[in-house]
Amino acid sequence: MTVIQSDVLDVARRQVLEGGEGLREEQVLAVLRLPEEALQDALALAHEVRLRWCGPEVEVEGIVSVKTGGCPEDCHFCSQSGRFETPVRAVRLDIGSLVEAARQTAQTGATEFCIVAAVRGPDERLMAQVSEGIEAIRAAVDINIACSLGILTAQQAQELEDMGVHRYNHNLETARSHFAKVVTTHSWEDRWATLQLVREHGMEVCCGAIVGMGETLAQRAELAAQLAALAPDEVPMNFLDPRPGTPLADLPVVEAPDALRAIAAFRLAMPRTVLRFAGGRELTFGDLGARDGVLGGINAIIVGNYLTTLGRDPQEDLDLLDELSMPVKALSETL
Repeated sequence: MTVIQSDVLDVARRQVLEGGEGLREEQVLAVLRLPEEALQDALALAHEVRLRWCGPEVEVEGIVSVKTGGCPEDCHFCSQSGRFETPVRAVRLDIGSLVEAARQTAQTGATEFCIVAAVRGPDERLMAQVSEGIEAIRAAVDINIACSLGILTAQQAQELEDMGVHRYNHNLETARSHFAKVVTTHSWEDRWATLQLVREHGMEVCCGAIVGMGETLAQRAELAAQLAALAPDEVPMNFLDPRPGTPLADLPVVEAPDALRAIAAFRLAMPRTVLRFAGGRELTFGDLGARDGVLGGINAIIVGNYLTTLGRDPQEDLDLLDELSMPVKALSETL
């Protein structure tokens, strides 16, 4: 049955807020198509859903790249690809710097520290470096450790489980029907297979989206439905920051109302999932982005800088959460 835009929020109130059942794909599309005058109502409902099914706490995370640039893949949004002429150059982080980054992240109150590498998948050298880094971080800092190292083999997933990795990030990025227009060197199915390995090996699944890569609203709804079917523990919400030298460099920045519709729609599709503000929010929203998103379904934030772009001062986000009386989730609650 086709959902009429004018009643989709009434349906969502009964289905999602009261019943805990996420919106289906066609219902998500109706939210993405809501007129401007209905946007605040959608955000308010998404906020109610977040409070009811997730609680008031906000999870804070920091990320750092252990290997930046020189990636062999051709993800069209990414300035770390070695296939494009971008300002990013290949750099590896030493263990001491990795530990210091984890320490600084923990000082913000963050419960999660994610080690990221720009690779198709980890080789033996990288796996050894990650293992050494995790051991050093654990000796110095009380924080959960996540990883984002690309496509995994079953053996590598087992090794990460043995290292005690708490969560693994591997984004689907965009809808299955749009993926080949964004990446050609690996498939959507490759990413899905890694996500299944992560779950099989007991790590939390972190799988997100980049909104604004030329997809249609229908494909945006398709992605929300595909993520809901995966049922990840966390979904990072990224908004395209068009990077110089990449194939998507000339795409327009996502307009704030469209981004807010996406946040509300994804929350209504996944009422119990950690929905994290991630890359591009500063460019898309400006200074008001954190407030509008956190009051519209977001319940986690990456603080500080991203992999190749600058973020907000972490204290600004922490001050905002304090102002909104939203407590930062304690480490003990994430274990």
